[in-house]
Amino acid sequence: REAESFKEQGNAYYAKKDYNEAYNYYTKAIDTCPNNASYYGNRAATLMMLGRFREALGDAQQSVRLDDSFVRGHLREGKCHLSLGNAMAASRCFQRVLELDHKNTQAQQELKNASTVLEYEKIAEVDFEKRDFRKVVFCMDRALEFAPACHRFKILKAECLALLGRYPEAQSVASDILRMDSTNADALYVRGLCLYYEDCIEKAVQFFVQALRMAPDHEKACLACRNAKALKAKKEDGNKAFKEGNYKLAYELYTEALGIDPNNIKTNAKLYCNRGTVNSKLRKFEEAIDDCTNAVKLDDTYIKAYLRRAQCYMDTEQYEDAVRDYEKVYQTEKTKEHKQLLKNAQVELKKSKRKDYYKILGVDKNASEDEIKKAYRKRALMHHPDRHSGASAEVQKEEEKKFKEVGEAFTILSDPKKKARYDSGQDLEEDGLNMGDFDANNIFKAFFGGPGGFSFEASGPGNFFFQFG
Repeated sequence: REAESFKEQGNAYYAKKDYNEAYNYYTKAIDTCPNNASYYGNRAATLMMLGRFREALGDAQQSVRLDDSFVRGHLREGKCHLSLGNAMAASRCFQRVLELDHKNTQAQQELKNASTVLEYEKIAEVDFEKRDFRKVVFCMDRALEFAPACHRFKILKAECLALLGRYPEAQSVASDILRMDSTNADALYVRGLCLYYEDCIEKAVQFFVQALRMAPDHEKACLACRNAKALKAKKEDGNKAFKEGNYKLAYELYTEALGIDPNNIKTNAKLYCNRGTVNSKLRKFEEAIDDCTNAVKLDDTYIKAYLRRAQCYMDTEQYEDAVRDYEKVYQTEKTKEHKQLLKNAQVELKKSKRKDYYKILGVDKNASEDEIKKAYRKRALMHHPDRHSGASAEVQKEEEKKFKEVGEAFTILSDPKKKARYDSGQDLEEDGLNMGDFDANNIFKAFFGGPGGFSFEASGPGNFFFQFG
């Protein structure tokens, strides 16, 4: 009678959804009368409502040991197995219910649910082998609707989230499990995996070592730990060689590091960028650009790789590409430095689309005033229309164009103010200089200073000399 009184009080609290008090009274009933199947069954139901499925499973199993015909006991045992992810054991429990009561609709539905979980498990196993991690996450989410307390499903989902680069989600799942079970080797491995893929290699190794302490035969933790240590060592050796100026060795070490683990996207992005820096130091700009491109393919937020590639584009006069990269950088990080880099690239791009007066005169950008004059004298005489009066109309037209361009170039580069504006990429039209209107012959006359006319006369086949009139 006392035990029944405790049970009735437990029922009252259960009806009010005060499951902790209900648990206490069912426990008192069990302590008073330990051989009553229904007391264990009721406490199992209460523990299930509290999400304590492992404890609930123990009570449900005890209830059917005491009374094998206890239908609700078998149902609760099945529900606990299913919630914990053991769909095979759950199926056996629901089949036992149907043996006792073949019309039991709850058992029929739960049996279908268990079959669904088994099917999702099977699909996930195949898709994991195919590395279709999105599909595995989908399957585990569906399975967890029926098995919310299954650590195995949660760990598999977390591992796939990590492999998909969704590290915060993966860490959240693993951390939840570790709060409930700090010795769970799989959760420790996944936590380490997230850190490893986020390039926090030292911390990752600590988690892998802890996982191996809990489960010495954990193959994935063992492999990840080995890769992490090898990657860290190679990267550090490469950095050391680079600092010492041994670029060839640094290149080899970064290349070896890139071969360790193709799945480690963030670390590999840094390795590609580092190797790109080495290539730029070796003046291998195209190879450096390729390395930086590989880096941003792996991590499209990697500012350092964009900056390195942009500089290589500048060095190879690929100004449009440089502007594109600097724009990307400035959109992401609006600093004064990035703004200036973008402005410089835009100026060089603008300059590259104009006539290259230095190239027209055949002089270096640092040419002196005398060198510019000598170059003009040589080119003006070479392309003067009178010198080509006997050539075809097409050649005459081409030489006339070149003669005009040589005059343009000299006009700009011989005037310090105009030269400064030209070198800085400013519009020369702002100085009131319209290149379409000026006369190259006037510049020629002014330069050579002849009091009268001038002509080119033949001194032999194909040879000319210039003479003032």
